[in-house]
Amino acid sequence: MTVSDRIRIGKALEINPQLFDNENVKSVAKRVLIGKAQGASNFVMRLFTVGEGGYSPNHSHPWEHEVFIVAGVAGVVSDQGEVEAPAGSYVFVPSGVKHQFKNRGKGNLEFICVIPSSADEE
Repeated sequence: MTVSDRIRIGKALEINPQLFDNENVKSVAKRVLIGKAQGASNFVMRLFTVGEGGYSPNHSHPWEHEVFIVAGVAGVVSDQGEVEAPAGSYVFVPSGVKHQFKNRGKGNLEFICVIPSSADEE
């Protein structure tokens, strides 16, 4: 096996998104970029796209996750209030902390979210 046989490269927007739009989530698309299906055993990398005025659910879970804001402006909501995180920002959400991401800009909000593979609901 050569190195190129082990490395996987793809285009995020070629992955069909899972769409969410209900009373708890508005205008959210999730793409699993790297996960178990790609052979990743430790982490899952997901790309979320949130439309104008959209938001993720206000929730918590027993795992941490790391977030990088790719485009737009995120409103990061926690029990302490809301803080804006523009493109280029990173966000660490500890396990058990209630949180929500809101699109606070014009156009789409896009962020990468990394979680442990044990938390993956793929």
